[in-house]
Formats: sequence, structure tokens, C-alpha cells
Amino acid sequence: MPMGYFPNWTLKTSGAVMPDERLPTGQTVVAGLQHVVAMFGSTVLAPVLMGFDPNVAIFFSGIATLLFFVITRGQLPSYLGSSFAFIGVVIAATGYAGSGPNANIGVALGGIIACGAVYAVIGLIVQGVGTAWIEKLLPPVVTGAVVAAIGLNLTSVAISMISASPYTKWIALFTVVAVALVAVYGRGLPQRLPILIGGLAAYILYALTASSFGAPVIDFGKIGAAAWFGLPKFVAPVFDMKAITLIVPVAIILVAENLGHIKGISVMTGRNFDRLIGRGFFADGLGTIIAGSGGGTGVTTYAENMGVMAVTRVYSTLVFVAAGVIALLLGFSPKFGAVIGTIPVAVLGGLAVVVFGLIAATAGRIWVENKVDFSEPKNLITVATALILGAGDLKLPIFGYELGGIGTATFGAIVLYHLLNRRTA
Repeated sequence: MPMGYFPNWTLKTSGAVMPDERLPTGQTVVAGLQHVVAMFGSTVLAPVLMGFDPNVAIFFSGIATLLFFVITRGQLPSYLGSSFAFIGVVIAATGYAGSGPNANIGVALGGIIACGAVYAVIGLIVQGVGTAWIEKLLPPVVTGAVVAAIGLNLTSVAISMISASPYTKWIALFTVVAVALVAVYGRGLPQRLPILIGGLAAYILYALTASSFGAPVIDFGKIGAAAWFGLPKFVAPVFDMKAITLIVPVAIILVAENLGHIKGISVMTGRNFDRLIGRGFFADGLGTIIAGSGGGTGVTTYAENMGVMAVTRVYSTLVFVAAGVIALLLGFSPKFGAVIGTIPVAVLGGLAVVVFGLIAATAGRIWVENKVDFSEPKNLITVATALILGAGDLKLPIFGYELGGIGTATFGAIVLYHLLNRRTA
């Protein structure tokens, strides 16, 4: 690579840490671990819902994150994890019953690879001709609406995780408060690790009190029984045209999602990343192709990790190198999978409430920074419609293909905005 391909990261030990700055090595590794924890719930939940192997998904999320770092020249802080946009179409394409391994996973993988290829081509086009056309198609009011819809669409996931009993609800709320207290009142290193520290505090509280309230106790025996090292169980793709036609349209959702994420990171850091949008799309598409080639889910830049950045104000891209390497190594460790598997659902649910909420809140920053005028009916109606479609998870059948709530909100916002934008208010 030519000299100057990557930034010359300068050491920063206090205040906001920008993408071309770095924390001390030890703090970088720990901050990377926090990002792994933040992405873990969703990156594991998505493959579980589709009948994929979670360890394989974790492995490929690490590969994709490191690939993204290289292709975006180490300038765009992002973690790539399992995309929820694939869940509905994969279930439809494979006829997955909802529990256990997916017997038709190969068919889904072929569709995921095709989707990644289309997504990568869009990235090359954007890199070649610029972002004007895609920004006209997806202006800030629409990208903000999509980001908000994604956050709100995950509401039911978070709430279902914490609603098993009154006890789990209180544990989840304790988790939320613990994270908030560390984020606001912590100083130095603790303030940079609110998700990790707050989650650990809730984990300990649960371990000490679960039996007293009749909740399932943590089974530490699973950790001892798991092997330290084991190869991921890779699966070969099968290319089926019906599955491909079902899954490929997800590329449009990923474009809107990724664009919203990059714009959100721009807002958080105060930097313009437009020149990297094409590279980001291409890297995301290539990561999806590679993941699909071995049994992983399609990947996307992760809003959960944007939430962590919003809380910690640490945007150093080297943190994501650490996170990618940790995820890669964890893919080879069934024992770590067993450790993470002991985290109570109530604690994960509490973390999800914080992180998913921060996703939705990022939309507000996009609208404010881009001075979106909500006195304009076209803007107000576009956002209002997208929020309800996303939050309500409206599934729309189209030619035998069921578009999930995120997809319905995405396409709905795009079509409605341009329909209403044909004449000046």
C-alpha cells in the first residue's frame, strides 16, 4: 500500500478521541472488547433466528470488520455484524421452521452472496461517479427516518428479552441505570466502558439474586464443558434463482442503512466522510459475500456500536481493529461462546434498551445537523410514516416476497418523500 494510505494515529488520553487518534494500547484492546460485547447480542441473535451457527457469524463479523477497516483506509470507525434485514427473506427462502439448525442454509447463503455482489457494485458506482445521485435518492430526512425506524423496529426484540417476569424487568432496568450512571458520572477509563461495566454489574447482581426470585440460575458448568479451541463449522452455498430473487433486494435496504450510519458517524465526529461512502458500501458488500461463502449471515455496519461511540466519544478506528481481531479469535473458541451464553437474557435486554434507543436517537442528530425543516409537510409525513411502519414491523407481501418492517419503512420513506417532493409546498 502506498505511504499515507492509513492515518498517522496520534495518542489521545482525554476528551473525545477522533478516528485518526488512538488510546493507549491497553485501553484500545479493552474498548475493542466493549464493542464486541455491544455487537454480540444482535450478531448472535440474527443467526439464531435464521438457524445459522452463531460462532460462524461471530467469526465472519471479525473478518468483515477488518476488511472494512482496510478498504476504508482506516478512516471510518465501524463494526460489521449480522444484519437483521436478512431475517425475513432468509426464513422465506429456506422455509425455516424457527428452531434448531436451518437445513436449507446453503440456499440462503447463495442469495446472501448475490445480494453482497449487487451491494458491492453499487459501492463501486458510488465511488466512481460520486454520491450526488444516491443523496438525491436518500436525502437526510429519509436517511434519518430509516435510522430511526431501524432503532424502533428493534424495540420488540429488546422488550421481549426483558419481559419474562417482573424480576427480569427489574434486572433490565438496573442494567440501564448502571450503564447510564457509568456513562455520565464515570471518570477516566470507566467512563469509556459503560456498556461493559454496567453489564458486568447487572450480571453479578443477577448471579447473586436469581435463585431467590425463582429465575433460572446461571449454569457455569457449560463453560467448563466447552472446548477452548474449535474450528467454526463452515457451510457451502447453493445458488438457487428463487432464493436469489428473494434476497437480492435487501441490498437497497443495506445501502440506506449504511448511508444513515455513515451520516450518523459524521454528525458524531463533526467530520465529512462522503468520500468514503462508496468504499464503505463496497467493503460491506464484499464482507457479505465472504460471510455467505462460509455459512455466515449478511453483514452491515452496526448501529449498536455507533451507540457505544455516542456514549464513550471514542471514535478511533484502531479500536475496531481490536474488536475485529477479538471477534475473529472468539470464532475459534467454543468456550468463549459458552461464557457469553451464560449472560442472562434480562441483562442483554437491558443493554439492548440502551443501545437500540441510541440508534433511534441518532436520527434526531442527523435531522438537526442537516437542518431538516419539519414545518414542511413532505418531511413530517415521510418521517411519521416510516417511524410507524418500522416500529410496527409492517410486513408487506410483494410478488410472493415478504418485505419486513425495516424494508417497508425504507422503501416507504423513499417512495413517499419523492412522491411528495414533486411540487414545492
